[in-house]
This record gives sequence, structure tokens and C-alpha cells, in this order.
Amino acid sequence: MAKIKKKRPKEKSELHPRNLHVGRYNFKLLTESCPALAPFVRVNEYNDESIDFANPEAVKMLNTALLKHFYGVDNWAIPEGYLCPPIPGRADYIHYVADLLAKSNEGKVPTGNKIKCLDIGVGANCVYPIIGNKLYGWSFVGTDIDPVSIASANLILESNPLLKEQVECRLQENPKLILNDVIRGRETFDVSVCNPPFHISMAAAHAGTIRKLSNLNHEKVTTPVLNFGGRNGELWCAGGEERFVADLIRESKEFATSCFWFTTLISKHSHLTNVYSGLEKAGATQVVTIPMGQGNKTSRIVAWSYLTKEQQEVWRAARWK
Repeated sequence: MAKIKKKRPKEKSELHPRNLHVGRYNFKLLTESCPALAPFVRVNEYNDESIDFANPEAVKMLNTALLKHFYGVDNWAIPEGYLCPPIPGRADYIHYVADLLAKSNEGKVPTGNKIKCLDIGVGANCVYPIIGNKLYGWSFVGTDIDPVSIASANLILESNPLLKEQVECRLQENPKLILNDVIRGRETFDVSVCNPPFHISMAAAHAGTIRKLSNLNHEKVTTPVLNFGGRNGELWCAGGEERFVADLIRESKEFATSCFWFTTLISKHSHLTNVYSGLEKAGATQVVTIPMGQGNKTSRIVAWSYLTKEQQEVWRAARWK
């Protein structure tokens, strides 16, 4: 009897139209680029080629293949247990940031390494700088409070010479600070990106992982295996996302003329009220909310600027024209 192909669940949201990962993964091409992925590929219940997304090693190898095939990264690895982020979602953030810059530049995305980005929390994976540099040629400064993450990101850069010339990683030695001590002197950035720690504690992070894995396996899971990895500072911090973003907004005011657009992901819709209140109190001249989502997950980017229209025009003329 022929095997009946199950109907694939309908996707609830779509990726950015320029995202290279729109549609299902082409595992034939990915395994050609990265043969080490092949042992993890299997036919799933919908009779499609896939991997076990509950398996951390499979997820890591998928990322390795995606970064090699689409972004030309020949050597990418992260320490065991560190965050291995979903590449399509990270690419979406970069594309929406490009659109944000375009709206401030007469509809044209400013490209090239003269465009300087600040990645707050670059992590051991260095994914945002990889994608932003490959797609738009931007240069990056990545910051992190974890020395192991900085060492790992630097190793990725050392192993990929073209990236090394365009990305610098800096250790934030004071975990209570975000921008202070890593933005130097009169240094300026065209945009910042940030994926803040979401949870308020490790226990909350484990509970969230159990829910996610239960959904992936369609059965109850009791042991929190972090399929996408993540350590303290990557998954949680005191006060969680809401507290981290409040601190970021407060510090951003001190660097009002150092960055054209500050941006951050906001995972929880209920946090927006306090975010907007904080930005109003800080005196932001522009606030933009950009909805985005992949699969079953929805989130948004909140962007803000302190520059006046006159300051923005001077900035564009000096850096983007």
C-alpha cells in the first residue's frame, strides 16, 4: 500500500521577500555544499526531507550548511552549549534593518563597509555580522559580556579572512553596562541591532524550552534539551527582555548623536507599552515598529532615533550619498 503523504501544517507568517531562505530548505543543495549535514537528513512525517530540530547537533550542522551555501562562510563553529540561532530569522532582522535605512535614504539601501553597524550581544556565533556583511557589505562592531563568546566570534573571523577585515568584536567587561565602554570616543554607527535575553531566569528558560520541544515532538517533554543552545546572558538576565531593553533605551540617550537608528527585537507584545513609554521619556524623535515572524513565531523590531531632521540630512550627506 502506498504511503499517504500527510498534509503539511500551514505556515502562519512569511519571511521578508528578499530573504534567501523563503520556502523549504533544499537539502540536496545544502548537503552538496556541506556533506557533513547528510547523516542528519531524514524523511519526516510529511514525506519531506528535513532534520530533527529537537537534536542540537542536527541544528548546528544545518546552520553550518546554510552559512556555507548562502553566505560563503567556509569555517563556522561554536562552543558546545552556546546559542545556535535560526539563520532565516536572523536574516529577516538584517533585511528589515536595511529597509529602515532605505526609508531614511530616499528609498535606497545604503551599502558598503562605510555603513557601520553595532551588534549588541554578538554571541559565539557572530551571525548578524556574517549576514549583514555578505548581503549588504556593511562593517560591524560586535559586543558581548562573555569572554568565551568573544573568543569564539574572533575565531570565526580569523578562519574567514574576508570577514576579519570587516568585523571587530569587543568585550563588554562590565555586565551592568550595554553601550558605555564599548562605543569609543566620537565613534558613530548607522544602526544597532540587538536580540536581548528573553527570560528572567534559567528556570524560565528551561520551561520555555520544554514547551518548544513538546510542540516539535507533538508529545510532552520533561527534560530541557536546548536544541538551539544558549547560556546565561544569551537566554536570560535579571528582569528579562523588558529590563534589558529599558536599560538599553536609558543608555542610548547618552549616545544620541552616535547612532542614527537604534533597534532591538521585542519578542513579547505586552512589553511594548513600557518600551514606548521609555522612549518618550528618553526624548526619541522617531519611533518605528516593524512586525516580523517566521513559522509559528511572531515578534517585532522597535527602532528609534534621537536625531533631528537637520541632523539626519547632514548624516546622510556625509555617509550615505
